[in-house]
Amino acid sequence: MQRIFIGDVQGCADELDELLARASDSFGEEFCLWVAGDLINRGPDNLRPLERVWELVSAGRAQYVLGNHELNLLAVDFGLRELEPNDSFGDVLESSEASDWIDWLRSRPLVASGRLSEQPFAMLHASASPDWSFEKLVEIGEQVSARLSGSRGDAIEFLAANPSTDPVRDALGRLTRCRSVSTEGAWSSAEPESPTRAWHREWLDRGHAYGLVYGHWARQGLHVAAGLRGLDTGCVHHGRGRDGFLTAWLPESNPRNSQRRESAEFEVPDDRFWQIPARRRYYDPVASTA
Repeated sequence: MQRIFIGDVQGCADELDELLARASDSFGEEFCLWVAGDLINRGPDNLRPLERVWELVSAGRAQYVLGNHELNLLAVDFGLRELEPNDSFGDVLESSEASDWIDWLRSRPLVASGRLSEQPFAMLHASASPDWSFEKLVEIGEQVSARLSGSRGDAIEFLAANPSTDPVRDALGRLTRCRSVSTEGAWSSAEPESPTRAWHREWLDRGHAYGLVYGHWARQGLHVAAGLRGLDTGCVHHGRGRDGFLTAWLPESNPRNSQRRESAEFEVPDDRFWQIPARRRYYDPVASTA
């Protein structure tokens, strides 16, 4: 199947439907959607994207990893935080199937892995530690998923845990929220500002042999570098000083070369992207009162 990787949807259901219609026109049912987290929140319709992706996952035609906005939904449902003015996932919480959606989301992975042209790769929402090997990344993803997908009580305890004393809880934050790292390896959700660096710059300096597909960083926009594909192009942020798009990467749609080098799919330059323009402005953030 043709793999189609997409960045943050964040409740932009019409744009997701347009992308899926294009995929069906191009490949029939012979495609597999890989969703890099943040399928929900900020946008106008969260149930429809969840339903579409659930159908594809159930049919064995999608992979979907959790992002920080899915974790925000879980935290509200668990009573760990209040529904905030900028949250739009009330439609999920008010659904008659809310408990089913919560349980299904808890069962989603944090890291999905595979191979492209024989090169190992992983899809996650925000970042990997620059020090993690491919095997370590997959292992940590499994550890986090096991803690989150256990009993409801265990999942609540896990999300409420202190990251400074629980390394697996800290790894969850890094996988779903990190943008910058310090020279000592500490991570932050803030954008890099000296002396910190973008997490992926530190990751590239390690010379890893695996590729990464991620989302989360709308202000950065489409990020195409050797071994990296960052796909969050801010569909839900359209009109906030920029144009927003839902971006897809189709690595196997046009083989990079006839020799099929192991790293061919993650080479640059790369033009194998679809971009669905946002249909309108969606998100007017309310200033925090905290």
